[in-house]
Amino acid sequence: MKTTVPALVLVLAATPLLAHEGRTHSGGISVDASEAVRADFDIVHAKISTRGNIATFHMAVSGKAGQSRPAATGQLAGSDVFSYVWPTSIDPWEVGFERGSGILAMAVTAHPDFDDTPLFDENGDGDPGNDGDLWHSHWVVLSPNPACGEDALAVVDIPDGPKPRLPKTWPGLPILIDSPGWSPRLADEVVEVRVPFDDIGVVEAASFDGVTAGLRVNASVHAPLLCVVDVFKIASGDLGLPGKPNR
Repeated sequence: MKTTVPALVLVLAATPLLAHEGRTHSGGISVDASEAVRADFDIVHAKISTRGNIATFHMAVSGKAGQSRPAATGQLAGSDVFSYVWPTSIDPWEVGFERGSGILAMAVTAHPDFDDTPLFDENGDGDPGNDGDLWHSHWVVLSPNPACGEDALAVVDIPDGPKPRLPKTWPGLPILIDSPGWSPRLADEVVEVRVPFDDIGVVEAASFDGVTAGLRVNASVHAPLLCVVDVFKIASGDLGLPGKPNR
């Protein structure tokens, strides 16, 4: 995930309120729409809000959220992933990974060439292994990895040997990813995921950003397994995590 996007013009809105297609998105991070970005990935608003023990991850785009999905390639190696991502300052320990293992991010993804939610049958056809093309949620742990490109991020690989601490719903891939089954809602311009926490205070004390991006499985299906190869837009413009929940 490159922290600079020269091809995109990202201008922070001067007002905390953003009116878009008759709706008002308040709080969080607001940014002007950009004609240089595909509308369904053109972030105009990102926020996290809490109520009780539930954190709602919210993103709005200038087009219809979730309209585009990657083209199927028929194989895992070299296949693409489209994503709506909320990088946070929350320690990965809070959702089941090792402490300090990278940047914890909530991600809503779609990828037609593989299924990484083996515990869930999203399309209800009785086969839990054919749902990757439907939008679904993950926790991922990200870290800079020069093998993915200059200033690029990858989902952190799990090295050979004893496994680190992993969530109970880890899907078995050799990367720091969790498939907890929280169903995203995509409606009109909005993507949202509601996530329960044992300690909602860790969310309320955190900071966040909003990113839309394309990832790709390594052609050799080897470390790094999953690179961020194309950043569509960063809400803050510089991945500075300026957002504060409930503000």
